[in-house]
Amino acid sequence: MKKVLFTATVVKTHIMEFHIPYLEMFRKMGWQTAVAARNDYENPADCHIPNCDTYYDIPFERLPWKMANLKAYRELKAIIDREQFDVIHCHTPVGAMITRLAARDARKRGTKVIYTAHGFHFFKGAPLQNWLMFFPVEWVLAPLTDVLVTINREDYTFAKKHIHAKRIEYVPGVGVDTAKFRAGTGNRGEKRRELGFGEGDFLILTVAEMTKNKNHTTILKALALLKDKPEYETMYYLICGRGDQREALEKEAEALGIASHVRFLGYRHDVPELNICSDVFAFMSFREGMPVALMEAMSCGLPAVCSRIRGNTDLIEDGVDGLLVDNTPRGVAEGLLRLYRDPELRARLGRTAAESVAKFDAVQVRQQMKELYLSV
Repeated sequence: MKKVLFTATVVKTHIMEFHIPYLEMFRKMGWQTAVAARNDYENPADCHIPNCDTYYDIPFERLPWKMANLKAYRELKAIIDREQFDVIHCHTPVGAMITRLAARDARKRGTKVIYTAHGFHFFKGAPLQNWLMFFPVEWVLAPLTDVLVTINREDYTFAKKHIHAKRIEYVPGVGVDTAKFRAGTGNRGEKRRELGFGEGDFLILTVAEMTKNKNHTTILKALALLKDKPEYETMYYLICGRGDQREALEKEAEALGIASHVRFLGYRHDVPELNICSDVFAFMSFREGMPVALMEAMSCGLPAVCSRIRGNTDLIEDGVDGLLVDNTPRGVAEGLLRLYRDPELRARLGRTAAESVAKFDAVQVRQQMKELYLSV
């Protein structure tokens, strides 16, 4: 029986979010499945990975210089050498670094190593320290990579020129269940009433972890710039997610005098309904690979105001299925005001977004990945 191993730094916020369908696919193909990642559940007993025959709790750390990663390397190498996997698919920068080093001997015996880069940490405009820390690692480990999978066009083009993996492929992200998020599902008015809003309110939604990279602060400042506009009276910003920046963002909203127009919704299980009851999706990240939240919003027919970065530009053509704006409070404010004042533009962008995101549907992406797996 053939055997496959999936590795990543953590279980809850990576394996469970992105790779369960692929474990299921291998199971249906008759393969034995295994996962090696750190158990990052608050209660470790809550860690149950569907379609996984064997789970290895490996003490990966996100920062490469952490001493625990030496232990992670030793434990993972012993597992790989003992189990003789046919395919190893690694994810996340540090998890993939350690996995490829640990699989060196296994590759000599025929194991194939696939690495999916969910957005290189070095990219156009990235801080110099990102280039110094992460690019040399990818360059050195490229010969230990049978297939490098990139999920956006910028990374693919760069990898083809500068990273000499045995084979480099482009797969458009992890896919999105467009049927689940398609426009027309759910009750817009009912969800608005549940949240305490009326049909005349203009709801701006962001679904993202509250981290510095997701850059909620620029949207807050944009809203503050609109305080003297009559449109502001019915504008409300909904933040869906959790993260270490929540307290800072709450204080910033207070300081800007817009706290009554901002709702912190926390982690939610009703994201499709939140998208459908909103008017605009605001997404001003500094760095993305291929943003799932943006694809979900597009699937719901929700027009977006986005930063002009890789991933976003793979999905959005400015003025066609969304707006790409300067990543400044003024740029965001102008985009929001334009969409507020032009309902026909909102409707047109939303319709086109729902159509254009279809090529990123999860069914198509998973079929592409299945063909890639079979090819190795």
